[in-house]
Amino acid sequence: MTDRIPLLIDTDPGVDDALALLMAFNDPRHELVGLTIAAGNVGLKHTVANALKLCEVAGVEVPVFAGAAAPLLHPSPDAGYVHGQDGFGDVGYEPARRQVEAEHAALAILRLSHEHAGKLLLVALGPLTNIALALKLDPTLPERVARFVVMGGAVTCRGNITPAAEFNIYFDPEAAHIVFEAFERIELADWEAVIAHGFLHDDVVQWLQADSDRARFYERISEKTRLWSADRRGAHWHAADALAMAFALEPEGALEVLDRALAIELEGQHGRGATIVDWRGEGGAPARVAILMRYDQERFQGLIRGALAAV
Repeated sequence: MTDRIPLLIDTDPGVDDALALLMAFNDPRHELVGLTIAAGNVGLKHTVANALKLCEVAGVEVPVFAGAAAPLLHPSPDAGYVHGQDGFGDVGYEPARRQVEAEHAALAILRLSHEHAGKLLLVALGPLTNIALALKLDPTLPERVARFVVMGGAVTCRGNITPAAEFNIYFDPEAAHIVFEAFERIELADWEAVIAHGFLHDDVVQWLQADSDRARFYERISEKTRLWSADRRGAHWHAADALAMAFALEPEGALEVLDRALAIELEGQHGRGATIVDWRGEGGAPARVAILMRYDQERFQGLIRGALAAV
């Protein structure tokens, strides 16, 4: 028996996903039971390869399951212009020696939810396609999940892929709608919280000089996106999935969380993929989404430094 919390991460690596995964790898209180992979930041071939490589670099033995290669209904743009066309900065890393598991990600989510029923921490760092597929196969999934943390959305519709929408939700809003309707409680770290919890570029550069394989690999794969961020977003670098992972691993670091009703916009010329928050309770829907507003910045920084062995 173990007192460690079983942790299942659904992800689309992606440079910011990689940092979040390194944080999870470094946390002794959680037992990582699987990585389920979807297309999102880049195509599924690359996101799977990136997950396998990161596990190899970090020396972590965790099963990796490939899932959805596309959104449920409509094609969406990827974020290769930010992360590199391969999602890991186009550095030409040598592929991992190990292989992906044969089981589909949606089936793995359901199986692991039964194996760890009532204890499972499920963290979603990418589009919600795999989890939506799992829900369609078995709508009782939420009954077995102890906590569900999502990185996604822009709670006042200040998006990062359209004026109103955040990338993960916009990539597959139908999947997001299915997921947000199914779970009685979702803990959300949205894009606007990410913008409020940035790091100075010079500090990040210093952390990446740590004498560790993790820091050296992450320095290589993140260079493209860090340069893009410095050019487009100014003095601070933002690690979206890392904030969600901090909230998941150490929820006691949350300084302000607001419970509100939230809906996913599926139509509209300007609004598709927007996350519409009922801030004043006008609609009478239950407030099932716990929205992270403020997180302890020093704690957040410490988790990142620890993940990179920059201590």
